Amino acid sequence: MSTQKNTEIYPAKQEFNITVYTENQIGLLNRIAIIFTRRKINIDSLNTSPSEIESIHRFNIVVNETEDVVRKLSRQIEKQVEVLKVYFNTNEDVIWQELALYKVPTDIIAEKASVERLLRENGARAVVIRKDYTVFETTGHREETDALIKILQPFGLIEFVRSARVAIIKDSDGFNRKLREFERLEPGEEVSENEYLNNGQKIFTM
Repeated sequence: MSTQKNTEIYPAKQEFNITVYTENQIGLLNRIAIIFTRRKINIDSLNTSPSEIESIHRFNIVVNETEDVVRKLSRQIEKQVEVLKVYFNTNEDVIWQELALYKVPTDIIAEKASVERLLRENGARAVVIRKDYTVFETTGHREETDALIKILQPFGLIEFVRSARVAIIKDSDGFNRKLREFERLEPGEEVSENEYLNNGQKIFTM
């Protein structure tokens, strides 16, 4: 008698960029972080900065999860009082960069012209030059900045640091236009709070 094992197919995880437009309020970052903690989801990258709209801030959060989980996360974040809008996108839907700094011994750079050539080939430029060390800067995707770590380690890499990701959505008219449309609505006109969250594939197109 043959037995057949039950196989369960799980949705594939991938990197998602969650963009959050918020008012600049104390404690909001902590409340957003708690949403991820309760669901036991690790944040791979978190950046917050001013947005294109005065007094409105923009969070860019990177997670590695399934689309269904990210959609639920986005709904939870959007329930926060100070949050104006939440979008999520795959890496293919955004233009993104990370900045990295590398500290290397200056004498190694001076003695080995090949090191300087390798740095130039990887788009790095010197931002600080001292007698004991030189700091190089480059921007790119994570695999690119990681590759430069491996290149520099044999030459005495002293220190490395990478920034959080910054990302811009490719097919976007900007949140500014959405905000202007909202302000033009007459008082009392019915508004769906999660208009975009509830529209399937159209969820996070601006």
